[in-house]
Amino acid sequence: MLENVYDDIHTLFHGDHQNNQQTMPFQSDDCVALMIKKECEYMCCDDYLEKLKNGEFDLGEREQILDWICQVHSHFKFGPLCLYLSVNYLDRFLSVFELPEERAWTMQLLAIACVSIAAKLEEVEVPLSEDLQIEGTQFEFEASTIQRMELVVLKTLNWRMHAITPFSFIDYFIKKINGDQIASTSTMLKATNLIIGTLKGIHFLEFKPSEIAAAVAIYVVVKNKTNGIEKAISTLTQQVQKDKVKKCVDLIKESSLLSDFGASTLMVPPSPTGVWDVASSSDMSDDDSGPRSLDDGLVAKRTKMDEMNE
Repeated sequence: MLENVYDDIHTLFHGDHQNNQQTMPFQSDDCVALMIKKECEYMCCDDYLEKLKNGEFDLGEREQILDWICQVHSHFKFGPLCLYLSVNYLDRFLSVFELPEERAWTMQLLAIACVSIAAKLEEVEVPLSEDLQIEGTQFEFEASTIQRMELVVLKTLNWRMHAITPFSFIDYFIKKINGDQIASTSTMLKATNLIIGTLKGIHFLEFKPSEIAAAVAIYVVVKNKTNGIEKAISTLTQQVQKDKVKKCVDLIKESSLLSDFGASTLMVPPSPTGVWDVASSSDMSDDDSGPRSLDDGLVAKRTKMDEMNE
């Protein structure tokens, strides 16, 4: 996945790409502009939100599977970016892939595959895919079945797994709004909590990652000062649309985002990973749109408890 990188990144970032992320320079304006240009490639299809609102997808089912994903991340103490990527993969997949009507087990299998891919991409210590099926998992799958589902997800998403997320922009926007001062640990923790909180509310799906990051940065730095919010938005107009950011800020105010969703596992993300988010994106599978229906061989094995109940 790392073999093919965007050539224009090389003009924005100098140095050894194998260095630890902590040694990477702060994002430049040009780098952020490039990520904004690319971010739509890592979003759901335009009609996905409408399908959720219209009931074509079961909101309760999505909420239930997100709760399970959060439990897995809490159990293994995965980082916030891993959690965000897992949900990003899930929503992007559902926006282009038609699941079978009898899909209770397919949603569970999809969630396991998404968490497994995100963990392999983001975490240092990664459990076996079959071990992700912690206590309370409704269905149980063999390792080979999970691996095959992972391939379905990878192909469907065109192998674009290093998604651009609000975490790619948040430190840059906070620094921009805060008079070029680097965000404190407490500020970054609040921002991280808010970003994770946007996962559960489907209304945030209409916003781009950069717009969510800008709104969160404004919320944690400016608080509720109206004049300060307008001034903060004006400093970011070159990067984001004013109206969309203001709408997102208002939505954050109305929502209870600082909830327990993922809060137990949150920690401040490392220094900027935005360059890697773009540079690590491979387009080697752009011509392969992937399958559009589940392989008939993906068969779920129910847990013993389910079998007893039947």
